[in-house]
Amino acid sequence: MDTTKTPAPNAPEAETTPADLAKTEHDQPAGDPTDVELTGEELDDDELAEDQDEAAEPGHVGSAASAIVAAGLGLVALSGSWVAGIVSERASVTGRLELTQGADANAQIAAQFADPWHATAMVNGVFSALALIIATFVLALPAFSTPERTLPTWVRSVSWAGIALGALGVLLFVLMYFDLLLTIPKAAG
Repeated sequence: MDTTKTPAPNAPEAETTPADLAKTEHDQPAGDPTDVELTGEELDDDELAEDQDEAAEPGHVGSAASAIVAAGLGLVALSGSWVAGIVSERASVTGRLELTQGADANAQIAAQFADPWHATAMVNGVFSALALIIATFVLALPAFSTPERTLPTWVRSVSWAGIALGALGVLLFVLMYFDLLLTIPKAAG
């Protein structure tokens, strides 16, 4: 179905015949870029150029994953982990096994409370230090690569969150391990 309008008979452009109109509709100038057909070879060249453009862009998958891991480790260090619980229980059992029947109260407190407390602090401190190291590495990575390479904003934000959580975890590790946060109870007398 042809939906082209023919000019009015009294219009100046009406001197053209409908066959001329149909011919001009299908004949486009050779320089029109909208209707150029690509051959198979040209198509492959265009796809290759697009692939090269994509390959030239730096990938941020590793940096993004590392930033997320750092923030996750920092969060785990602050909230506690299964590993910290296991290490704490192991320290508690080991301390009880080393106690003798005639051990004084301070030795029992140290074996049942202080050693598991310090073991938990140590594991959480390791997680915090890892979070801090990984997040710092992610933020420092562009400084050691090409100058025009920058990380996406969300990757930098997550890395800064990993640094903040890791630093807070290291601070809590120091306070817990050296008994500055809570002192170990002592038996009277």
